[in-house]
Amino acid sequence: MAGIYIHIPFCKKACNYCDFHFTTSLKYADEMVDAICKEIKLKKNRITEQVGSIYFGGGTPSVLSSVALQKIFDTLISNFSISADAEITIETNPDDLDAKKISELRQLPVNRFSIGVQSFFEEDLLWMNRAHNAEEAVSCIKRSQDAGFENLTIDLIYGYPLLTDSKWLNNIETAIALQTPHISAYSLTVEPRTALANAVKSGKQIPVSDEQSANQFLTLTEKLSIAGFEHYEISNYAQPGKYAVHNTNYWKGVPYLGIGPSAHGFDGFCRYINIANNAKYLDLLAKNELAEAVEELSKTDRFNEYIMTSLRTQWGTDLKKINSDFGFAFGDETRRQMKPFVKNGKLLLENDTIKLSKEGKLFADGIAAELFIDDTYNRI
Repeated sequence: MAGIYIHIPFCKKACNYCDFHFTTSLKYADEMVDAICKEIKLKKNRITEQVGSIYFGGGTPSVLSSVALQKIFDTLISNFSISADAEITIETNPDDLDAKKISELRQLPVNRFSIGVQSFFEEDLLWMNRAHNAEEAVSCIKRSQDAGFENLTIDLIYGYPLLTDSKWLNNIETAIALQTPHISAYSLTVEPRTALANAVKSGKQIPVSDEQSANQFLTLTEKLSIAGFEHYEISNYAQPGKYAVHNTNYWKGVPYLGIGPSAHGFDGFCRYINIANNAKYLDLLAKNELAEAVEELSKTDRFNEYIMTSLRTQWGTDLKKINSDFGFAFGDETRRQMKPFVKNGKLLLENDTIKLSKEGKLFADGIAAELFIDDTYNRI
């Protein structure tokens, strides 16, 4: 089943590390909701199959009122066939999830929260310029569970200068104790044009340590494995049966629709990229025009994307699928290029499937890049 991603480009504050598309002004929130609804209607024929997942990302979708969110849901329901058991996720910030907000969200079709906790330590949250505090990071999870939202995932960040190994272990143990069935954990990266990048460049902030990130990644994997979590994607861990449907479909190449400024969509052969400019997005939708660019993917583009996404998962890269979907020349070249990584133990070959080893997971992006094929294979 297909998926739908909806980008809500609003946040209360700008986190120092974030390079996602958002604004801290809610001045045009109503106009944005109307434009998103219009885009949904204009794209209703892009998906003919049933929708199995809807994901509200951002930005911070939870800053919208329940009335605004209901308007988007009404439009989705009117224009698509949505499975009765579809996973419907909304990204939230802990400070938004008070009892009133949770009660309002309970009245919507939402059945899964993705909560941007990042850390349970006050000084870390202040350093990140997060809008919530440490007490809210814990209490919002308990309130959500008490209200019936048991399908939760939380985000954590590791590898930043303030995070000692003991604090990181405490964050992991706190998440486990709170019985959240899914955890997404990301190594801090210094993205260009962020406050953090400027601070590092000016010498006000020390650079991120690759060694620290690697060690904390290994600690996380070990502790969550002992707690019964399955490491099903580089950054994602879940209790059995609690994998994120939307994200899993993305890694498996299932088509999805992208709605909202900066959102991306994919139909298997083309990528649709919405403009990352709120004013231009609103202007184009007001004229009943789509605010997107279309990138037609070559065979090598689709192959490289398959390598990049599949290798990150526990299911790995299927060499038989490469032969059938792309041709034996692609399969032969992949076998040739993977040999050094199999030999040094970073890749494991099992039943015509290559997977990252425990050590290989530390080098996932680099290994994937080495397995990419250039455009000369378009002629094969």
